[in-house]
Amino acid sequence: MYDRLLLPTDMSTGVDYAIEHAIDAAERYDAELHVLYVVDADAYSSYPGDEYVHEFEGLESALEQAGEDAVEEIVAAAEEAGVETHAVVRHGVPHEEILAYMDDADIDLTVIGSKNRSGEYRRLLGSVADRVANMAERPVTIVKTPVEE
Repeated sequence: MYDRLLLPTDMSTGVDYAIEHAIDAAERYDAELHVLYVVDADAYSSYPGDEYVHEFEGLESALEQAGEDAVEEIVAAAEEAGVETHAVVRHGVPHEEILAYMDDADIDLTVIGSKNRSGEYRRLLGSVADRVANMAERPVTIVKTPVEE
């Protein structure tokens, strides 16, 4: 049924349960697992960078390295479970890059994590998971991870 699954990650606690769910689904369906991190262009393009130093590199490089580390950690767990993986880091607007990757890689199911927050928080800010689920033309599963407020 599913040959290619996508797990976007943003390194937050909201993706904890989604990681387990995606690896389990990939095992059950004998599917490839694509693990995607998007370096948020808004985060580094709006930052002047004057006072930010991370091993002599700017914020963009630091975010990219953190994303690569997060993706590799998930890939290692999936490979330990015997799941074929693809590690991907892109730059751009997170929900737009996730949606584009779903089409580019012909993804059958996207498993995306979301923090289980109060209704007021959701009404005010929304989330990448909400945007992906509402705009996707392919199946999306949102896996909630409870967080303390």
